[in-house]
Amino acid sequence: MCGIVAYIGNKQAYPIVVKGLKRLEYRGYDSSGVALIDGNQLNIYKKKGKVSELEAIMADKPTTSTVGIGHTRWATHGEPNDRNAHPHFSNDHSLAIIHNGIIENYGAIKQNLLKKGHQFASDTDTEVLIHFIEEIRKETGENLEGAVRIALKEIVGAYAIVILDRDAPQQLIAARKGSPLVIGLGVDEFFFASDATPIIEYTKDVVYLDDYQVAMVRDNKLTISDLDNLPTIPYIQKLEMELATIEKGGYDHFMIKEIFEQPRSIADSMRGRLIASEGHLQLGGLENYMNKLAQADRIVIVACGTSWHAGLVAEYLFEELARINVEVEYASEFRYRNPVIGENDVVIAISQSGETADTLAAIELAKSKGATIFGVCNVVGSSIARATHAGAYTHAGPEIGVASTKAFTAQVTVLTQMAIAVARRKGALTEDTYRQLLIELETIPTKVQQVFEYADKIKEIAFIFTYARNFIYLGRGLNFPVALEGALKLKEISYIHAEGYPAAEMKHGPIALIDEDMPVVFLATKDGSYDKIVSNIQEVKARKGRVIAIITQGDTRIPGMVDFVIEVPQVHELLTPLVSVIPLQLLSYYIAVMRGRNVDQPRNLAKSVTVE
Repeated sequence: MCGIVAYIGNKQAYPIVVKGLKRLEYRGYDSSGVALIDGNQLNIYKKKGKVSELEAIMADKPTTSTVGIGHTRWATHGEPNDRNAHPHFSNDHSLAIIHNGIIENYGAIKQNLLKKGHQFASDTDTEVLIHFIEEIRKETGENLEGAVRIALKEIVGAYAIVILDRDAPQQLIAARKGSPLVIGLGVDEFFFASDATPIIEYTKDVVYLDDYQVAMVRDNKLTISDLDNLPTIPYIQKLEMELATIEKGGYDHFMIKEIFEQPRSIADSMRGRLIASEGHLQLGGLENYMNKLAQADRIVIVACGTSWHAGLVAEYLFEELARINVEVEYASEFRYRNPVIGENDVVIAISQSGETADTLAAIELAKSKGATIFGVCNVVGSSIARATHAGAYTHAGPEIGVASTKAFTAQVTVLTQMAIAVARRKGALTEDTYRQLLIELETIPTKVQQVFEYADKIKEIAFIFTYARNFIYLGRGLNFPVALEGALKLKEISYIHAEGYPAAEMKHGPIALIDEDMPVVFLATKDGSYDKIVSNIQEVKARKGRVIAIITQGDTRIPGMVDFVIEVPQVHELLTPLVSVIPLQLLSYYIAVMRGRNVDQPRNLAKSVTVE
């Protein structure tokens, strides 16, 4: 949530900053703003709404500056409006700050500053922080860097900040705790951002700040140290992403581009790990811990949102294949309980961004109890990747659309490989079953591609149901998490109320909602629950529900009893979610587009939830 961009160097800062804000707009789009130094004047310009609204007001403003900071906001403290947009001034207008995160003790600090004569122009915790830094500098005589360190030791909460000083135009100061910040290294220039997407156009060399680190660029030199001013040698990494991966490439929206990228992203999540013809499956990041996984008393999966649904799929896979007890927890609940976790437990944390605040907190709690932690995330160098003992990247590539699509299937693919590998290490699989699963898994990208042949039909069905105010999604077994994911996608981007249930639970309440206006989506592929699903469909049709069924190609039984069918290829039962979810993604997308929604940036949502 929220996007930070900053530049200092030998080029004009404004074009770089505003282009970066557009690339980060998926992180927050309530308001945006920039701060630039023009001679001896520090100017802030900001506007409620999207970055395009900011650009409009900047048309007649002076933008000549080789240093600048920018921010696109997803509101936490204070409603979305011009005054609460970032950047924020210090009391004397000599400093400007941009900030991601939440300062939890801002209220007490603000009251103290008010007594000292500070006047605040916004309702945000961020403005309080920059006033606090200014006050410390004034009272202690410290330079700005020293004042920042003192302030950050006093505050409670999470932050990624960049500070601009009117009186030091060749300097930028940044720091982080619990919210991501990456620094791009150019030739006599530096780029700061919440993630790498604004940076890759200019450099492949980056440094990811760790918690409690302060970075300062002064006179074309970068230094990094901790809050006690102990220096750290920057660890420079190479970015693997390409510029084309964060552009639409001719598609109307990032979401539909990312849906259609899934054959490639699923294949990439297996590349170098799985070679079916050789019976080879190895996840290098986990190899040193495979015995720990195989011998675990229990696996606890922690995640949020779509990643939680991927975790539910993994629960079925690990229990079926490896015969290990699995519990799937919402990270946001797990972190506030006193869970029974021991040294023989393994915790798997799943997050697309690798920055989800609740999941990071759950990791730290589990580590404190002696558990071994594995991470499954998409973003190289992310906080979760660094906080875990080991893990596996999904290699899905950047996902810009707020509603996760290819991230889900990549996570399920990686978790499936983990379950198969652990089961084999444990001796729970026969060689024939092991090789069959590898062969079947290797065919999934092709079978996902086949689903896209039904895109036009799905679009026609979507047009019929644009009227709907409610949807129910039903599935059994491995298709139950898919039902949850389908309902979430529809809610996120179309703003239609939708609920997912285990199909058998329909009779325990939701069946009361069924009438001729209620669309019901059944995950009805041919598996061990097929006959039961058929019975559930008949129960809904007896009550005049309108049924859309996701069925296996060649099924001749279900089409005669439902209103609409969407076919998916036959796959191994354990791999069903990887193909059955695709029609639900497309259905949600087309309904949302036909209802005039902004599918890439749905209201009130941000891509990465880096605060509670």
